[in-house]
Amino acid sequence: MANSKEKPVEEGGLSSGKPVYTGERKKVFNFRKKRSKKAGLPPGTPVYVGERKDEKVRISVLDYDELNYQEKEVKDVEECFPFKDTSTVTWINIDGIHQVDIIEKIGRNFDLHPLIQEDIVNTEQRPKIEDFGNYIYVVLKMVYHDENDGEVKIEQVSLILGENFVISFQEKEGDIFNHVRERIRNGKGRIRKMKADFLAYSLLDAVVDNYFFILEKSGEQIEELEDKVVSQPKPETLQEIHKLKRTMIFLRRSVWPLREVVNNLERGESSLIQETSRIYLRDVYDHTIQVIDSVETFRDMLSGMHDTYLSSISNRMNEIMKVLTIIATIFIPLTFVAGVYGMNFKFMPELDWRWGYFAVWLIMAAVAVLMIFYFKKRKWL
Repeated sequence: MANSKEKPVEEGGLSSGKPVYTGERKKVFNFRKKRSKKAGLPPGTPVYVGERKDEKVRISVLDYDELNYQEKEVKDVEECFPFKDTSTVTWINIDGIHQVDIIEKIGRNFDLHPLIQEDIVNTEQRPKIEDFGNYIYVVLKMVYHDENDGEVKIEQVSLILGENFVISFQEKEGDIFNHVRERIRNGKGRIRKMKADFLAYSLLDAVVDNYFFILEKSGEQIEELEDKVVSQPKPETLQEIHKLKRTMIFLRRSVWPLREVVNNLERGESSLIQETSRIYLRDVYDHTIQVIDSVETFRDMLSGMHDTYLSSISNRMNEIMKVLTIIATIFIPLTFVAGVYGMNFKFMPELDWRWGYFAVWLIMAAVAVLMIFYFKKRKWL
């Protein structure tokens, strides 16, 4: 296997079809598409575009039929080649696409088009489907919740559906397909009785169902934010709103094209999709529509919460200004009275009056009380 730590060769000296590792560090939510390293290369040249990784690629094989089942992890990609032409259903899962020589070997053995190999190692692909007759290529976006940092993360999954095999390519080890594996191992449901298209449906269904889990988490956070926005709006609350809005944007970008993918699988004329599987694909399509509706609803709610937050901050500021204005208004006449009797004129009649000091205090108190009574009557207080 190629060493991912090696520096990439200068592109100017590349020949057509030569693989290059040009991975880069990227954040979870990164709108900037750094594809400049592919500029000038011939079409179909596999160039890894994604997060730089040093882990070893993990390849596992699940081969089964209704009566038999075997599962193993292979060290060399060549061990997968005998499963190409078998009567059983084979699921080849590859965790790690940063070593492009492995992708090329898989592509040569399973007759994958060079452009498909190029798309597999480019993690910035939009969810799509391409039918090549003897196999179907599907790109999905797997969204999951990272329990370590609490972030919602996105990962590209590529599926190759053949007559009797499914090849899945993932960016790293760890996925949401464990329930599918358990069903195969235990022989539960009809997956062991069906062909490869039902396995592809099961993987697709697992991806779509996981969107509901993310939406439930986001829904709980939105409910908590609603109370904070109204009762205790803080700058941190606004940051949480923007964070959730970015999550909804990425969910929307992932699920909207997925609707087209599922619809094309369900309504397409490919011989690889059996009529018995199209019913299940229709169910996945319905789930996709539900996810889209939920995402749009949450986006509207977050937009409304953003406006509510600004209104709450504005109202709190208005209340503060109202109190300060009332206090200042009350003290204006009092300041006037104090200013008049603070003048140093010699001939002021009240200065020699015995009860003058107490009378001024009485007048000032009466003015303050009357102004407060007037404000309450006008419901300004």
